[in-house]
Amino acid sequence: MTYKDHPWMGVFAATLCAFDNNEVIDESGLREYFARLCMVEDMKGLVCNGHTGEIMTLREKERARVTKLLSEEVKKSGKNIKVVSGVSGEGSLTAIDHALAVREAGADAILLMPPHYQLRFGRSSETAVNFIHDVAEGADIDIIIHQYPSWTKVGYTLDEMLEMVKHPRVVCIKMGTRDMARWLFDYEKLKEASPNLSIVTCHDEYLLPTLLEAGDGALIGFAGFAPELMIQLVQACLDGDLKAAKEAQQTVAPLARLIYNFGEPGSGAHQRMKIALWLMGKFSSPVFRRPIRPLSDDQIKAVSDELNRIGFETPNAKVVV
Repeated sequence: MTYKDHPWMGVFAATLCAFDNNEVIDESGLREYFARLCMVEDMKGLVCNGHTGEIMTLREKERARVTKLLSEEVKKSGKNIKVVSGVSGEGSLTAIDHALAVREAGADAILLMPPHYQLRFGRSSETAVNFIHDVAEGADIDIIIHQYPSWTKVGYTLDEMLEMVKHPRVVCIKMGTRDMARWLFDYEKLKEASPNLSIVTCHDEYLLPTLLEAGDGALIGFAGFAPELMIQLVQACLDGDLKAAKEAQQTVAPLARLIYNFGEPGSGAHQRMKIALWLMGKFSSPVFRRPIRPLSDDQIKAVSDELNRIGFETPNAKVVV
């Protein structure tokens, strides 16, 4: 089975969330954004309520509502696109409740984040593995495991992931170790244990090197920003076409520097991404929910100027001036 035939291999776009000036979800703007992503050829899945989609600022009912909007737009498109919703819960029961809510709203799978209290206090391997299995059993929905950076207290070890993927509901790992020394070894060992498992990168800032070494696709916020370009790059890598991959990377690199500023994806990068897409006239609003504060006009102008320098038009820049 090739990556084009596998349901969990390829490009999955982590989507932004649109808000009006009062920080209320802009449903019409969000629908328009989802609908446009649905029309991108070879898009394998859309992932709402991730960190790119500001999950931590969304109330539980809002997370389900965003999932429903996405599910409805995917159905309207008639495309075979997976609907995935991020789930973040501090305990197994809370995560199960959230997973059930988004399943009811139309999600095909969840992107399951580790409990964030563990970032402070850590956890045992038994706790980490059983959290995944608890949610898989309790919500009866396919799971993409969200692997956090290895330097955090919630980054999974290889042994932990090998236990997690024994559950048939675990279909994919969003691999975000950001430890290139582990990347290929972990990939090979997980594939030995579970050959049909999909292992996708979320290393927006290391997209080319991770995919050239190993990987079955990408689940990245950058694919919600420049989807055609990301699909071009990822497919070239998966097809083993180094020349095409490096050509695509020449366009990706300056955009990545603008958005990620030589760092990892985070709230600052996601805010710049939203503002850049709005400046380009492809997103309804630049509003980022609190506690993140708005960028200054000078900062927004700097983003606009850099987009212009790279070769992108910014029709909404006149709104800032």
